[in-house]
Amino acid sequence: MAVKKKKVKAKAVAKKVKKVNKAKKVEAVPARYGTATAMLVVSPCREALKFYENAFGAKVLGVMEGFGGLVVHAEMLIGDSIVMLNDEMPPMPPMPGGQAGTAHRSPKNAGSHSGGVMLYVPDVDSAFKKAVDAGAIIIMPVSDMFWGDRYAQVEDPFGHVWSMGTHLRDVSDKEAQEAMAKMMPGPQGG
Repeated sequence: MAVKKKKVKAKAVAKKVKKVNKAKKVEAVPARYGTATAMLVVSPCREALKFYENAFGAKVLGVMEGFGGLVVHAEMLIGDSIVMLNDEMPPMPPMPGGQAGTAHRSPKNAGSHSGGVMLYVPDVDSAFKKAVDAGAIIIMPVSDMFWGDRYAQVEDPFGHVWSMGTHLRDVSDKEAQEAMAKMMPGPQGG
């Protein structure tokens, strides 16, 4: 009789565990992230986080330190988007079955820009001023653009280019193409 009770109890526990595991299904894309999330290499990361707080109103969500006090992973929230960051890193040893890693460098120390981040904001003029007042370098002043945005670009002290815009009007692909053609030098352009 005792053996039968133990089997019944074990089945009940297994059923509960199965139910709990089913209820806590892990999502392939965690709810707090979008499908694409920017990852920036900055140096030093802690200074960059402070700059982004001042320039873009970022909220630091977390910082993970690794060897030598370097930030191996940090997350900040700008508007409704998470941006991941880390300090520059030396090449990592190869993972099992993989290749040796490459060094991670910030654009400033790599000597080039390889991309940027686009911010849509309610008021690009004030966002641009805030970024410049915090120490960003003007790449492109605020202007009304042919694709329907009021738009600007700045470079942060760590070498990353930040585009920012406020969408003013919807423009069809055809209208945008025609407007761009007028701007270009040559037979079709201005």
